[in-house]
Amino acid sequence: MKKSLIALLSVAVVLAIVAYQYRTDLLLFYVSQQAQPEIGPNQEIHWQQGPVSAEQPPSERPPNIVFILADDLGINDLTAFGGGVAGGAVPTPSIDGIARDGVMFNTSYAGHGTCAPSRAMLMTGRYPTRTGFEFTPTPPGFSRMVTLMGNEMDDGLPPGDYNRELDESQPDYWTKGLPAEETTIAEVLQAGGYHTVHIGKWHLGNRNGMAPNDQGFEESLLMDSQLFAEEDDPNVVNAKLDFDPIDKFLWARGRFSARFNGGDAFTPGGYLTDYWTDESLKVIEANQHRPFFLYLAHWGVHTPLQATKEDYDAVGDLKPHRLRVYAGMVRSLDRSVRRIEEKLEALGLVDNTMIVFSSDNGGAGYIGLPEVNAPYRGWKITFFEGGIRAPIFVKWPAQIPANSTVDEPVAHIDLMPTMAAAAGAKLPNDVEVDGQNLLPVILGTGELRRPNDALYWQSGGTRVVRAGDWKLHVEGRRDEKWLFDLANDPTEQTNLADSRPDKLGELQALLDLHQAESRALLWQPATERPIAIDKTRAERVEPGDEVVYWPN
Repeated sequence: MKKSLIALLSVAVVLAIVAYQYRTDLLLFYVSQQAQPEIGPNQEIHWQQGPVSAEQPPSERPPNIVFILADDLGINDLTAFGGGVAGGAVPTPSIDGIARDGVMFNTSYAGHGTCAPSRAMLMTGRYPTRTGFEFTPTPPGFSRMVTLMGNEMDDGLPPGDYNRELDESQPDYWTKGLPAEETTIAEVLQAGGYHTVHIGKWHLGNRNGMAPNDQGFEESLLMDSQLFAEEDDPNVVNAKLDFDPIDKFLWARGRFSARFNGGDAFTPGGYLTDYWTDESLKVIEANQHRPFFLYLAHWGVHTPLQATKEDYDAVGDLKPHRLRVYAGMVRSLDRSVRRIEEKLEALGLVDNTMIVFSSDNGGAGYIGLPEVNAPYRGWKITFFEGGIRAPIFVKWPAQIPANSTVDEPVAHIDLMPTMAAAAGAKLPNDVEVDGQNLLPVILGTGELRRPNDALYWQSGGTRVVRAGDWKLHVEGRRDEKWLFDLANDPTEQTNLADSRPDKLGELQALLDLHQAESRALLWQPATERPIAIDKTRAERVEPGDEVVYWPN
């Protein structure tokens, strides 16, 4: 009896040790097994059909507007800026062409260092201080798992914080979104006579009046999960990132799924970047005789890294493997833009169509590719230039001269009022829109009149202001401050916080003023995680490397 008990205890100890050693894998397995709605077979999308003939030629109608938004595209992923993936080995001629045939903003910014708050600003033209939308909603289990896995990695980073009680008291994932009372660019354009369509990512809530169909889009083909294709699709090449907790979670939880107009989940009709484009072409065809607004919100080039076999083969033998897959994803994004433009050209719509191209934030350090934001410091999930520099290209041949450039700093909040102005649509008169109409500065008929010449970013206690050529970055957790003179130091190498107390005080006053009338946050951040500014997730952080903490 005694021997049996000892044996059982020994087995229990061994099992406990094994479970502890593999606890992350066990938790990931647990996450992957959590119940999710069933995904049905692919279904044909029946888009609304506009008039069969035009009452007016395209040149006499308000312009069509096609807004193409990439996800996590680094500023150095585009050859338009003189760089490109793998040193320019994978050119982006179609995306570059929007800037060449229209206007390139040489100093353009995302609204935030992560996706959802940027998207809220793109839709509303308003800062989080007015909407309360300051953090990116994450799926159930994400905050806990990513923090736990990050803390267990031997990568030199300090531990992150996770507040389980706060996490569990948060609103449901699907109800974390842009409040229904906010006015979106889709609602503005719809009121101005436009047919409005959303395709792809949304990430601004799906209940309580937050879904695309409730926020001004008459039709919505929604990305329902995180995979670009089935993991075992023979026509797709995957790259898993063992060094990244976010990637591990997405592979464990992600599925290949879409929804149309709030209906049941179904299997998309191909690799997502190509599928969204296929459907976009149908939308353009269906609406060629009336003004339309198409918001094509791509998932590319966000993780999980998946490229079509054709794109993977076409980019050449790039190393490491993840770079080659990533390059294939960039190639598919450029192909999407080319196909959109070809359809507009074929239908005689290209001259009076405004095409806007941007990315929701900078490239992610957690993909382990150090050049995506070169020459700027930082990544997505920071407010250093690499995290918030994003392309903004606008093409409208009927109005914007080719090869136009604008040097003044602009940001995502400016796109909503700019698109509204192009359409001749009225902005809401019962809310304050922070963004500026960029058309006068593009056309040389006016100047930007931004209050205090300032742009703002914030995530919890981490707050940033750029006023003129000066930028102040404040991290509230440790009361760390970085002050940069971007005119002479555009890559943020020299912190002047100690040597220029006059500028520090001036910009701090602007931050305080910006916060003075802010509304309550829609929800509180459950995590604060460390992010190395100058190293990717694939590199070890050493003593002396600068780190910021990011609340979300």
